[in-house]
Amino acid sequence: MNRGTGTGLMGFGAFLAVVGALLRYAVRVQTEGFNINVAGMILLVVGIGMILVGLVAMLLGGRSKSSVQETVQNTAAGQVRTTERDDVNPI
Repeated sequence: MNRGTGTGLMGFGAFLAVVGALLRYAVRVQTEGFNINVAGMILLVVGIGMILVGLVAMLLGGRSKSSVQETVQNTAAGQVRTTERDDVNPI
């Protein structure tokens, strides 16, 4: 994952947390078979969890390094171009 993924998860988590908090604390409805306050609490907890996962993804996503080495060799048939890519992700 990269930093963009982390910020996307955090944004969606914040949205879920806000909707969950509204359903949990601002809505007063009596229903049978479905408790909207419990659904709001579930959304609130899932949203907070997504914010934490997004924060971890954002912090760890920027630790990758990549290097590219390109060599060009002149031969009788023309130029031969070789590209080597080395991706390192120390965690």
